[in-house]
Amino acid sequence: MFLPIFYFMKPWEESLREKLDQHYSWPSLYTFKFIVPTDKVNEVKRLFTKHETTEKISEKGNYTSITIHMMMPGSDAVIEVYQAVSGIEGIIAL
Repeated sequence: MFLPIFYFMKPWEESLREKLDQHYSWPSLYTFKFIVPTDKVNEVKRLFTKHETTEKISEKGNYTSITIHMMMPGSDAVIEVYQAVSGIEGIIAL
């Protein structure tokens, strides 16, 4: 027996899913923005090898903001991306 993905979701994931579904008509272009320690940029980019990233290094060079525009089929796919990057130490999702 298979259970739907939302069965395993944490409260923040369910809240995000509801907000995404209220504001987007799927499929839709979605913008991901992350701030990451500069030495972790390649870890983020490895997750998005098929997508163009835009990067901006902070004034002191300690952090880099990364922006990725992706066509997403639905809110569950967006949440999967956030789950994938959550293992990168020091990452902040905006």
